[in-house]
Amino acid sequence: MSNPAIIEIQNLTKTFKHATEPAVDGISFSIYRNEIFGLLGPNGAGKTTTISILCGLFPPSSGKVLIDGKNLHSELPSIKNIIGIVPQDIALYPTLTARENLEFYGSMYGLFGKDLKDKIDIWLEKLGLTDAAKRQVSTYSGGMKRRVNLIAGVLHNPKILFLDEPTVGVDVQSRNVILEHLKAINLTGTTIIYTSHHMEEAEHFCTRVSIIDNGQILTQGTPGELISNNAGSTNLENVFLNLTCRKLRD
Repeated sequence: MSNPAIIEIQNLTKTFKHATEPAVDGISFSIYRNEIFGLLGPNGAGKTTTISILCGLFPPSSGKVLIDGKNLHSELPSIKNIIGIVPQDIALYPTLTARENLEFYGSMYGLFGKDLKDKIDIWLEKLGLTDAAKRQVSTYSGGMKRRVNLIAGVLHNPKILFLDEPTVGVDVQSRNVILEHLKAINLTGTTIIYTSHHMEEAEHFCTRVSIIDNGQILTQGTPGELISNNAGSTNLENVFLNLTCRKLRD
């Protein structure tokens, strides 16, 4: 791919205290500018640990990560200014309204005054939340909370957006709205790194994917390439099951 890498991961390892095996085991790969990159794997595969390291939530045991040419270990404060994070767990204050939550998160990214208000208004309208903006988040449906959670991560127009299961537990309508707006964000130049258990969603949403299991990268490529190169597979779910085996995961 001629597009330059915006994230470079070299021999990344993470072993948690008292663990007998590493959660991430010497993985190396690159993520290119303006792509939608899917990191897919079963429960406990290492994908959330990898995303957490890339977001600076905790350090790796070893290895090197460059984000937009900056060393994650030594230049984390400047890296945080260019990334947005939409976590799997809803990161909202339930007793605050949607607008109050977004004002708080926007201020953390250095947004204030009319600039912040205008950005909040635009995103509330885009995601169909304007009429509910003054209600406490505790009264929201799961899909509405997911949409506010997404807005909190994109208000500052991040160069890189990390999404950990952004559509888990939501209805079809909310999922479609979320994915449509994520695609629109990507078209404006934001690189997206995405994890999910929804293989059909990932197949149509991602430009390229890696499948991880037991802390190791099993394969990587466009969804079309992975399907073509995996004998007997007609979709990404077939590829996923063939590579990670079909045993149940906790």
